[in-house]
Amino acid sequence: MGDLLITVAPTGAETTKADCPQLPTTLEELVDTARRCEAAGAAMVHVHIRDDEHRPTLDPTRLRDTVQALHEATDLVVQLSTGGSVHDPLDARLAVLDAEPDSCSLTMGTTNFGDDVFLNPWPFVCDLYQLSQERGVVPEFELFDLGQVASLHRLLDRHGLPHGGRVHVDLVMGVPGGMPGTADALVAAVAALPAATTSWAATGIGRSTLSVALASLSKGGHLRVGMEDVLTLAKGVPVEHNEQLVDRVVELGRIAQRSPMTPAEARTLLGMS
Repeated sequence: MGDLLITVAPTGAETTKADCPQLPTTLEELVDTARRCEAAGAAMVHVHIRDDEHRPTLDPTRLRDTVQALHEATDLVVQLSTGGSVHDPLDARLAVLDAEPDSCSLTMGTTNFGDDVFLNPWPFVCDLYQLSQERGVVPEFELFDLGQVASLHRLLDRHGLPHGGRVHVDLVMGVPGGMPGTADALVAAVAALPAATTSWAATGIGRSTLSVALASLSKGGHLRVGMEDVLTLAKGVPVEHNEQLVDRVVELGRIAQRSPMTPAEARTLLGMS
């Protein structure tokens, strides 16, 4: 059995197609990417979608069609981003759950996101969490700093466990405005997680990708990788396909004597029926 959950985040909402033509932005590109990454060792896909002009969108029909296409083409756990773009309104972000994903991201607070603000006010966090409980969607709690770890304690104390009874966390590290992508920050965040936490992963943005991955593996955590988070394999070496990033952490896991989970094993880990 595998003991390493690998999530691939292939697109994101920040990078433009013009700047990175290899970024998967069409439904066909996304499905092909998902197939290849599943074959490489990914068990979950974290999804942002784009419109016909390759701009970020939360169009309800496109979201539903994307979830359906990914379920038909792969066995991956399909996780939709409820963050969307930093410019998306809160009501549109709540409506993401109408597309019936297996999982959704749930960011635990507002974050300075480079020059922008990723807005997640407390009432919105509570509304999204309760809606995920009602809809039977398993949340992944995305934590950008230690204050958001404290907010997760508060949320669980107030509203109980998520659907499925498991608490899965992703530490998003290295965002300008959030916690740094360092081993010290990872250790501090993991030490502060609620006792109810059943699994956690880490994401290193940009140059912190490898250091965060190595720190997470050494602490027993899981990994998220993808072109949403990093566009180079090394200085001056662009990523040509998300599959390369999955291949790299599969090899790091092998060195750490850990093997990739299958999607079925990931569903068990996350408490999905």
